[in-house]
Amino acid sequence: MAGSPQATVGVFGGTGFYSLLSGNVRETWVETPYGSPSDKVTIGQIGDKTVAFLPRHGKGHTIPPHEINYRANVWAMKSLGVTDIIAPNACGSLQSHVKPGEFVICDQFVDRTTGRKDTFYDGPIVTHVSAADPYCPILREHVIGVCRERQMGHHETGTVVVIQGPRFSSKAESRWFTAAGWEVINMTQYPECMLARELEMSYVNISLITDYDAGLVADDPNVQPVTHHEVFEMFKANLEALKGLVFRVIETLPDTSASPARSCLEVSRFV
Repeated sequence: MAGSPQATVGVFGGTGFYSLLSGNVRETWVETPYGSPSDKVTIGQIGDKTVAFLPRHGKGHTIPPHEINYRANVWAMKSLGVTDIIAPNACGSLQSHVKPGEFVICDQFVDRTTGRKDTFYDGPIVTHVSAADPYCPILREHVIGVCRERQMGHHETGTVVVIQGPRFSSKAESRWFTAAGWEVINMTQYPECMLARELEMSYVNISLITDYDAGLVADDPNVQPVTHHEVFEMFKANLEALKGLVFRVIETLPDTSASPARSCLEVSRFV
């Protein structure tokens, strides 16, 4: 991953979020030791920041969440010189006070996925990266500040439970997650956030709530469980607000060199 940086800020686009940059941009395929990323990376400017954008599912939404090559996507960002990753997602709500159209700036995750390649460190150097506080505190406070500035409905903390997909939860599973006190449900936050940390990049999640999960509607005969079409339509209705938030976050991005993520390997290896 040697060479001069081509970008310093990376953005992963989720469901319905397939483009970000316009004007004088270029697209590039990035080869990685882990195979191909989801699509070409688009590189362009936002303010004085050079930004790399990559849609997780591909521009045509052809890759389901359990088949995304997360290692290739994150490695591609690192190889371009990215130090800070902004990661919006379309998510469901597990709590009635977290409403569709609002944003949650998650501070914790729960991994309920299976079989995903979720580390760069299979040896010979044994590496145990802490997941105690997986999201960059500097980026989180910055995003929260921008949400306040723009008077956007948001929640300043939240736990996202990441399910395997591509199916949605059963009503029983959803009730279980709600009873645990978790706020957000998603299919793509893990292992992306931890892979970024393993490569010492600062990472922040912005969850756009598109629906209430199955458990919250199970006892209301007038409300049907979520469909992918409904998720996409809600995301589309809020896409410009999300893009405006991401643009402002990048334009005013603070120095994150003191982020714990940037030096996490120093305390993660037996060497």
